[in-house]
Amino acid sequence: MRIAVLGASGRVGRLLVDQALERGHQVVALVRAPDRATVAPSRQVDVRRADVFCPRNFPVLDDVDAVVSAIGIGKGDGPGALVAGARLLAAAQRPTVWLGALGSGPSERAGGLIYRAVMRTFIGAELAEKAEADQIALDAGATVFHAPDLKDGPLSPGRRLVPLADLPRPLLPPRISRATVAALMLDEAQTSGHGGEIVVPLS
Repeated sequence: MRIAVLGASGRVGRLLVDQALERGHQVVALVRAPDRATVAPSRQVDVRRADVFCPRNFPVLDDVDAVVSAIGIGKGDGPGALVAGARLLAAAQRPTVWLGALGSGPSERAGGLIYRAVMRTFIGAELAEKAEADQIALDAGATVFHAPDLKDGPLSPGRRLVPLADLPRPLLPPRISRATVAALMLDEAQTSGHGGEIVVPLS
């Protein structure tokens, strides 16, 4: 497949690029500053400037089979980056896998009471934007990942996706490695098995 990765220079985005190449896919790395991108030089990686705040210059994605978004809100971005990114990908009309966060929007209570309190404390100001961006992606038919707290670590051999409605509420705040989330997002990009749904990645 030819897969575009939005936010390819981020911590999850870099893993998506590396894992996609390991699977034999071609990668289009969408980054705001190509000159500062940490994508290794490769004939299989097409690095394109993609600033979600400049929709007129956002690259056309007609040549890709799927888009995987690991875009986040970076320091100094201010509000609006997630919503802008979701709107651009919706307009691209390509099969999309969108990375959101457990504890926002419909999954506000799904992580348990402790997790909900942590989310409100540390990401409270961004929760409304996350929910809005997720809904834009869902309305366009994307698979939306509501990932638990992300950590460094190896790829879990027991990785799986659970529809949000089927997620048992945990006692302790759930966590998952970025490598595992990246692998599950690529699995979904390859199969498109949960389009228009919210799913929770588990290890």
